[in-house]
Amino acid sequence: MHSLISKLLSPRLQRPLFWLLAAFALTMALLPQPPSLATYKFSDKFEHMLAFGVLTVTARLAWPKARIWIAAVLLSLYGAAIEVLQTIPVLHRDAELRDWVADSAAIALGVVIAQFLIQFKANRDTN
Repeated sequence: MHSLISKLLSPRLQRPLFWLLAAFALTMALLPQPPSLATYKFSDKFEHMLAFGVLTVTARLAWPKARIWIAAVLLSLYGAAIEVLQTIPVLHRDAELRDWVADSAAIALGVVIAQFLIQFKANRDTN
């Protein structure tokens, strides 16, 4: 079990997973009529927070030696870029400042969760 957890949290697995998740988030954000997900019953802000929280944790696990604030800023800019892209009329999407705020709040929470996971992994690796 210990070996499985280490493999699942390894940068080698997390890096391609990060790019797949980032592409999925972008695709869902730009589809003119995205499919309804089970999470939509909570609110679209919940979906934003889930997406960017997961992206942040995955980014931190994928690049554990990188400065976390750089990843946080880049992910926040990614969220802002998505909102700007949603202003393209043909997409029939609505850009909202509150969506970007939800993204950024989730990034901050994701930083905390990721630090916990990295510490957990380090403790498991030394035992």
